[in-house]
Amino acid sequence: MKLLVGLGNPGTDYAQTRHNIGFMALDALAAGLQATDWQKKFQGLLATAVWQGEKLLLLKPQTYMNLSGQAVLPALQFYKIAPTDLIVFHDELELPPGKVRVKQGGGAAGHNGLKSLDGMLGPDYWRVRLGIGRPPANRESVHDYVLHPFTSDDQPWLKALLAALVREAPLLLAGRHSNFMNKLTAALEPFQPAKPDQTTES
Repeated sequence: MKLLVGLGNPGTDYAQTRHNIGFMALDALAAGLQATDWQKKFQGLLATAVWQGEKLLLLKPQTYMNLSGQAVLPALQFYKIAPTDLIVFHDELELPPGKVRVKQGGGAAGHNGLKSLDGMLGPDYWRVRLGIGRPPANRESVHDYVLHPFTSDDQPWLKALLAALVREAPLLLAGRHSNFMNKLTAALEPFQPAKPDQTTES
C-alpha cells in the first residue's frame, strides 16, 4: 500500500496559488485513478484508489502547510505504511516552472510543509518536486510569490504538467523514477524557454 500526499493550504483563498500545486496534482491523480470521493479523515481529505491490485491512499492535509505532518503521521500509523511508501507532491522554487524531479530524502530547503513532515516522520519518504520557479529579482518576496495564484501565462504549462502526471503515474508508482522524469520532461519541452542560439558565423 502506498500513500500519496499533496501539500497545500485549505480553503478557496489558496486553491489556485503556486503553493497549492501539490493539491492540484492530487486532484488530477484522483480523477485519473478513478479514486473515491474525498472524505474527512486524519485532519485531511482522504480518497482511495486501486492500481494493479494495490490499494492507494491519497491525502490532502487540511492543517495548513506548516502543520502537514499532523495529518500525514496518523495516516501512516493507522495503515502501517512505511515512510518509504510515502510519495509527497510539493511546489519547488529551485526548479523552473514545469520541471519535475523525484528524490528520496534530502533537506526541506525552507519549505514549511517538508519541515513539518521531516520533523515528525524523518526524511526517508519520496518527494515529487514540482517546479514553480522563483519570483523575478526585486519584484516580489518569495512569500507573496508562492501565495499568489498562477497567472494566465502559467496555465498552458500547468495544464500540460498535470495531464502528464496522470498519464505517466504508472511509472512513478512502479518505482521507475528516471523514466517518469524523462516522460514529463518531454511532455513539457514545448513550454520551456528557448535556449540561446549557440551558432556563430565564420
